[in-house]
Amino acid sequence: MSRGGRAPPPRRSFGEQPPLGAAPGLLAAAAAARGAEREELAALNDRFAAFLERVRALERQNGALRASLGRAAAAAAPRTAGLVQGELRVLRERLQLLGRDRDRLQTERDGLAADLAALRQRLEDETQKREDAEKSLVLFRKDVDDATLSRLELERKVELLLDEIGFLRKLHEEVRCPAPPVELCKPELTAALREIRAQYESIAVRNLQEAEEWYKSKFADLSDAANRNQEALRLAKQEMNESWRQIQSLASEVDGLKSTNEALKRQMREMEAEFGEEIGSYRDVVEQLEQELRQLKEEMARHLREYQDLLNVKMALDIEIATYRKLLEGEERSLSPHTLQPPSAGGAQVRGAGGSPIVSLGVLFPHEGAGGSLCPASGGSHGGDSWLLCPPVLEPVQSLARRMVLIKTIETQDGQVRGPCPCMRGLPLSGAVPTWGVDPIRVLNHPCPPQQVVTESHRQRAELEQ
Repeated sequence: MSRGGRAPPPRRSFGEQPPLGAAPGLLAAAAAARGAEREELAALNDRFAAFLERVRALERQNGALRASLGRAAAAAAPRTAGLVQGELRVLRERLQLLGRDRDRLQTERDGLAADLAALRQRLEDETQKREDAEKSLVLFRKDVDDATLSRLELERKVELLLDEIGFLRKLHEEVRCPAPPVELCKPELTAALREIRAQYESIAVRNLQEAEEWYKSKFADLSDAANRNQEALRLAKQEMNESWRQIQSLASEVDGLKSTNEALKRQMREMEAEFGEEIGSYRDVVEQLEQELRQLKEEMARHLREYQDLLNVKMALDIEIATYRKLLEGEERSLSPHTLQPPSAGGAQVRGAGGSPIVSLGVLFPHEGAGGSLCPASGGSHGGDSWLLCPPVLEPVQSLARRMVLIKTIETQDGQVRGPCPCMRGLPLSGAVPTWGVDPIRVLNHPCPPQQVVTESHRQRAELEQ
């Protein structure tokens, strides 16, 4: 069954002549098919109008989106760039200040470390001096003890000598006292006593002088040694006290330097942690802004691609509308008031008013699976006066519902057809899309596949000859 609900006529074998009474029925079927095609074309036009309206709405929406995106990008780019540059400039200045502070603190730390090393060396030297002074003090104490023992021994000897001197004095006194005269050889005894007395006096005087001189010399030596030891002891004690004071001051200074160093290190760590977090946050902000910028660029590219696809669809639909219009005009010209001539040579031929040749129904409405093709009636080229439908037999009513339409999209450059299709190259734009009045055989039997519609930026849309 065809689309209009009418049953197709019975098939005729090859070479069978159609009856003369079948011409009005064929014409009525063609008229009905034409009306159905008009309805179909009207539906297609309505559908295409809806497509065009949708394309226009999408174009308006795309234009609005592109404008808003451009405004947003133009408004956000300077602000974002200025904000980022300002933040980066502030961060760079703060980093420079921190770097200078760090260098200054490192220099101070190095100076304090050098001073600390010098103070430690001085402390070691003073400690060594103190130890040497303590050793000297021990030796001096030993000398003082020895001098004290010597002094005690000398004092004991002095006492003994004083006792001996007293005894000699008593003896001298006794000698000086006159003894009772003895009447025995008086001159000789007197001389002997005088001589003994002189000897003892000289011995006593000499011993006394020697003892006094020895005592004085020893006492002077001991006094000098004691004075020297006392002075050395006083100097050693004074030096030791000074060393202790220096050690205490150096120890307190070292403790202060240690605490200062720890405070500086702690301050450096705190500053690094604080500004490290700020730098990380600013880097996150910059990365977020860059991500948003990339997303905006991707969205813009996506909208541009969608817009380009819509342009391609619009161009294809424009070409399809023009093709439908040309087909409709061709069919209107072909199905205008005409007369049906009797067929000859087993084929079907339709002529218009005035005997002008019309494209055969086999071209307009080929039947699927029928295998029919056009043959020139005179055996010439395609531009002959009449066209015949070669076998198998045409079924016009059934084939009306299966009209073949070939839509080609042509790639153009500078007003000329270009692309891989060799048979369409060099044609002007007016003949780029063939119509029924140009060469239908070339359209239906075209060996090349349809080409991809190109964009308007580098290619021009094919215009159909009105």
